[in-house]
Amino acid sequence: MAGRGEGPDFVEALARGLDVLACFDADRPAMTLSEVAAAAGLARPTARRLLLTLVELGHVRLAGGAFSLTPRVLSLGMAYVGALGLWDVARPHLEELVARTGESSSMAQLDGSDIVYVARVSVPKLITLRVEIGTRFPAVQTSQGKVLLAALTPDQLAETLAQPSRSGLPPYIGRTPEQLREELTEVRARGWALADEELAPGVRSVAVPVRDGTGAVRAAMNVTVHAAETSIERLLGEHLPALLRTAGEVSADWTRWQARPHVEVERAATAAG
Repeated sequence: MAGRGEGPDFVEALARGLDVLACFDADRPAMTLSEVAAAAGLARPTARRLLLTLVELGHVRLAGGAFSLTPRVLSLGMAYVGALGLWDVARPHLEELVARTGESSSMAQLDGSDIVYVARVSVPKLITLRVEIGTRFPAVQTSQGKVLLAALTPDQLAETLAQPSRSGLPPYIGRTPEQLREELTEVRARGWALADEELAPGVRSVAVPVRDGTGAVRAAMNVTVHAAETSIERLLGEHLPALLRTAGEVSADWTRWQARPHVEVERAATAAG
């Protein structure tokens, strides 16, 4: 994983440490030193030093000869989400949308050629995909990804799609580049995107943009259904109008939240008596 930096200021040790953290997932919650070294593509001594450093920092724990992440790792990602104010703004709207539709709803943002989930309210459904905050999928295979890609300029789109996915899923061969550009043009014009079993069998979703105060697309919100239960006609006829209203409400509230007259100042130290 490491060893891909090109800039003169690239810090290889930091990249390797992040690679070690990224090795752990739902399928590999705990690993031995040898397993971490193999997963990260590192020599055992290097992996050992990095793991023990992360143990000291509190991001990794060692028990019974196996390493695992600690809840402290959440602070790395939640600092980003919290700084945006997205979750605080979106949560009540997502919960109301899910109560109305009976289907799961999520928000995602673009990270390279992937989407990353930053907010989610789910209902128990037999869907083949496990989605959590921080889950990433190739953008071109998702309704949210299509919405976010459609908001890019041609140069930004080319640069984004040139980046390899870090989702761990195999490359998607579902359409030609020209077909993708045509689809994104249509998405941009109509204001929503559909993904019909492109990411996994049985998974169907529709997504719309969430905008900030300048009108820029900063996130995408979706409704996900099981294809065997909900037809495309019902998804677009019943759930899409509710989704569009909800995204508009989130965008409006987020605009107001960003414009709030809020300044933080350091509290003056109390003088010693």
